[in-house]
Amino acid sequence: MKNNLFGKISLWYKKFQVSKSPQMNLVWGFFLYTVFGFILLSLPIFHKTNVGLLDNLFISTSAISTTGLVTVSVFDSYNFFGQFIVMVLFQIGGIGYMTLTTYYLLFTTKRITHWHHKIMGTAFTLPKTIQIKDFIKSVILFTVVMETLGAIAFYIAFSSSGFSGGKAVWFSIFHSVSAFCTAGFGLFNNSFEGYSDNILINIIISVLAIAGSLGFIVITDLWYRISGKSKNLSFTTKIITYGFVILLSTGTLLIYFLEPSVQNTESSLIISFFQAMTAMTTVGFNTIPTGGLALPILLFVTFLMYIGASPSGTAGGMKITTLTAMIAVLKSRLFGQKKVTFLNRIIPFERLYVATSTFILYTSIIFLFTFLMTFTEDFGLQRILFEVASALGTVGLSTGITGDLSSAGKVFTIILMFVGRVGVLTFGFALLERKAKPKLENVEDDLAV
Repeated sequence: MKNNLFGKISLWYKKFQVSKSPQMNLVWGFFLYTVFGFILLSLPIFHKTNVGLLDNLFISTSAISTTGLVTVSVFDSYNFFGQFIVMVLFQIGGIGYMTLTTYYLLFTTKRITHWHHKIMGTAFTLPKTIQIKDFIKSVILFTVVMETLGAIAFYIAFSSSGFSGGKAVWFSIFHSVSAFCTAGFGLFNNSFEGYSDNILINIIISVLAIAGSLGFIVITDLWYRISGKSKNLSFTTKIITYGFVILLSTGTLLIYFLEPSVQNTESSLIISFFQAMTAMTTVGFNTIPTGGLALPILLFVTFLMYIGASPSGTAGGMKITTLTAMIAVLKSRLFGQKKVTFLNRIIPFERLYVATSTFILYTSIIFLFTFLMTFTEDFGLQRILFEVASALGTVGLSTGITGDLSSAGKVFTIILMFVGRVGVLTFGFALLERKAKPKLENVEDDLAV
């Protein structure tokens, strides 16, 4: 009887999936994982202290979206099993639940269904030079290798800092997965502020976060180049790399020269690099109090979180490629070019449409939720804007107001983190999904701009 009921539910769910668009499937999938995580985290057996339902939902959403914003301390509120659930959630969120299911299908049947292929194409924006099968394999392999090496490196670092036994092992695994998935979750209540001058830990986090945030497109492209499948790196990889280096270098120099809190410290350059890196990669760890940053630097860090890193990686944000496309449109317009080019390459119009739509929608959401939270929260505008940008960019940095948000503010932040993880365009497509209707003939007209 139970097997029959389970079979009927399974059949209904498969029909439901096939009947919905790829965008709706992604939104629905992440929603189910969020709810499942919320239910588990709400069970008292996983608590050290009593945690409210809204806080459990907040932590679950923050984990599956790999954001890292928290309203309660993960270490003080949840026991080992609760912490393990949080880690599993941001591992799933980091590489994508569809990546895991598609890899399992590929591993067992040696092929990918047309339905899985469509959803993976929606979940990851890939250049035409990269095959889905190769991409999936590189994602899983690279993730396992990097997180394993990261855990080993963390164990060495934590052991030399006084940790021992099971605590050293668990802290190493947890923070390795969190850093690579750019999740920003930590088992220290002040992030890594106690390790601001620990060069080894700074390097470990930076390497893991940059490796994850640069994206699996870059990794797959590099593998093609090394293995001889391709003679040149793709245009996308070059843009991501150039943009990342320029923005990261600019951020590091600005913080180093203009931020008072890092002046006259022995590790000022390392600290400056780390704060720029953590915003760009959206890893969300910090080694100095973010709330103590000077206003100009706070605004620039907000800009870095707004941009983010690479598409098809573990980082959030609007993406470097979107910024590049917007710059290309502006440059081509100012120079009177008929086609939009960048670095002597013509950018396809369909990519420009996506970039423009993402830019408008992403910016509009930041403005809207900043506006709404000025009504519900008693904080300065710069702190609210920073929190909104961090939540939508799935960064996890905060000026220290997350735990003091009102219930409405927490709900707004939950929505922002969820939308940021599934992608603003994906969420928009899913929200506005309609059945096909007969097309009306469009009449061309003029619009003064």
